[in-house]
Amino acid sequence: MSFADRVQNPVLRAKIMSADEAAALIPAGAHVGMSGFTGAGYPKSVPQALARRIEKLHAAGEEFRIGLWTGASTAPELDGALAKVHGIDMRLPYQSDPTCRRQINAGDMQYTDMHLSNVAQFVWFGFLGKLDVAVVEVAGILPDGRLIPSSSVGNNKTWLDQADKIILEVNSLQNAGLEGMHDIYYGTRLPPHRQPIPLTQPGERIGEAYLTCDLSKVVAVVPTRQPDRNSAFAAPDENSKRIAAHIIEFLQQEVNLGHLPAELLPLQSGVGNIANAVLAGLDDGPFKNLTAYTEVLQDGMLDMLRSGTLKMASATALSFSPDALADFNQNIDFYRQRIVLRPQEISNHPEVVRRLGVIAMNAMIEADIYGNVNSTHIMGSSIMNGIGGSGDFARNAYLSFFMTPSVARNGAISCIVPMVSHVDHTEHDVEIMVTEQGLADLRGLSPTQRARLIIEKCAHPDFRPALRDYFERSLAGASGKHTPHLLEEALSWHARFLETGYMLPVSALQEPLHLV
Repeated sequence: MSFADRVQNPVLRAKIMSADEAAALIPAGAHVGMSGFTGAGYPKSVPQALARRIEKLHAAGEEFRIGLWTGASTAPELDGALAKVHGIDMRLPYQSDPTCRRQINAGDMQYTDMHLSNVAQFVWFGFLGKLDVAVVEVAGILPDGRLIPSSSVGNNKTWLDQADKIILEVNSLQNAGLEGMHDIYYGTRLPPHRQPIPLTQPGERIGEAYLTCDLSKVVAVVPTRQPDRNSAFAAPDENSKRIAAHIIEFLQQEVNLGHLPAELLPLQSGVGNIANAVLAGLDDGPFKNLTAYTEVLQDGMLDMLRSGTLKMASATALSFSPDALADFNQNIDFYRQRIVLRPQEISNHPEVVRRLGVIAMNAMIEADIYGNVNSTHIMGSSIMNGIGGSGDFARNAYLSFFMTPSVARNGAISCIVPMVSHVDHTEHDVEIMVTEQGLADLRGLSPTQRARLIIEKCAHPDFRPALRDYFERSLAGASGKHTPHLLEEALSWHARFLETGYMLPVSALQEPLHLV
């Protein structure tokens, strides 16, 4: 379908212009809400045109930066392009771009890392200030002005409702068969007028297939024909396969105990190679007629839909490798009957996650012996990406898994430490911890019971003696015995890595390593 066929509304046809012309309509200092979630459905042309404009203005000595709000991470054509010209003053709610990351950690870009379910309501509440401009990719525009959403929904409904000005990028490379795959719920209200969200099954449709907006706010319609960021996933390595095997064995035990039905409960999975390995293991496992209620649909779930292991998946975005995207486009009629794409305020909504009894599986950077999880920071102060939606699911899930290899940096760093350098998920939200070494079921355990189990089940054998030694000396020497810590020594694990490149503390020392 050509671009001309994609824009069928005469009012909006009259507003077709180039990306450079549209970018000129964005003022300095504006809060700009752009579409995009995990490399899908983000505008491609306008951000690059805006970056060119900013570069010229900066060369002429004129300051120009914007506040950039999205659904989640985007791609080099958006985050990367604007960051390289130092065009972003404040970024929220999630990012994964290396240039953004460097500027955030250098203090050159402000960053608000947020639970993804909170973003839309914070904008409606006015907590983040006025949204000036929305730049949203769509797959097409119907004669009556309704918008066919693209490969992600994210916060687009809120951006279109709240922005003073709207720029639409119509991407003719997005499959026209996406029409009908979306479910846009317009029933949310502000307190004190909120009503329950009427969603009781992952595949239910409670809204509309299209986005709507006030056509008078649309100031530009921009043609584009560019692909999403489709990154290939690495084949599952041995550690990922072992993690997957531990999870599948545990789920089977829960079924046998009567804690789960034979078809499990709806699955949520974070993005990445470990997550895809778990999904591949589930596809080969004993479970059938599964469902998913998640943020992002990636290769593993597409495989499960194709095999019939998964009968229905709800998400807010697609994130496929090139091969998986080719399969999706070729068989989109099949997938449209089995995939629902929703706004992230619904896909991540705590009420719905709790009601459906979601099984949440998310990755982490490190965990401590008491079950606290760091999923965002390196060495306590440098942001990696952000918390994303893991907190939305972990706090409200029926079962909450956190997964990581037991070591990093070729064995130099233990991912199980005495005390995490940054806390994103407290021990209260972490029910099951998994590494390639084993699985620790932490439900109903006291802190000291958790510590013993995590050390023996999840820590790498090279680090277990030091962790045992730390824990036993904490029990003997800490002022409190409920969650015993030797604070200076706990922190010294991270300090010693900065000094030596190896995180193993000097366990022979029977006193804390004092920090200078």
